[in-house]
Amino acid sequence: MIALVLPLFWPFPAMVGQSAAQSLAGYVQTDPLTGLAMGGMDPVSYFTEAAPLPGRAEFEFAWMGAPWLFANAANLEVFRRHPEIYAPQYGGHGAMSMARGFVSDADPLIYAVFKRRLYLFYSASNREAFLLAPDAAAIRGAEQWQLLSKTLSMR
Repeated sequence: MIALVLPLFWPFPAMVGQSAAQSLAGYVQTDPLTGLAMGGMDPVSYFTEAAPLPGRAEFEFAWMGAPWLFANAANLEVFRRHPEIYAPQYGGHGAMSMARGFVSDADPLIYAVFKRRLYLFYSASNREAFLLAPDAAAIRGAEQWQLLSKTLSMR
């Protein structure tokens, strides 16, 4: 039997130094396999449905250097008119990580809508940490985003 043994310091993004991770990250987080923002989830649906909906290829819109998908034409049009309202905060990068001063990936299925803004998280525990003091985390995240977003590429 052959066993796969990974080195102790396998270069997962969370383990890469801050400057190295930022040089690889885009302004809008995209799925590494598809290139889609939010992994292809419809950002408007987080505000209008009980659970977020996957987008469809026929309802695609390019914004901030990334393709975004929508479940229907109405959601695409709403986003096209006001993307700053519906797009996740911090380019879709992990909200609690941003509040802590670094850029991380986020899972579009781990989220919170707080004060009419969408926040995505790397893990459920990060979401729970954010929700313990959401005002403070959102303010700190916005401050860090002003600094860290300047180091990210627009692809």
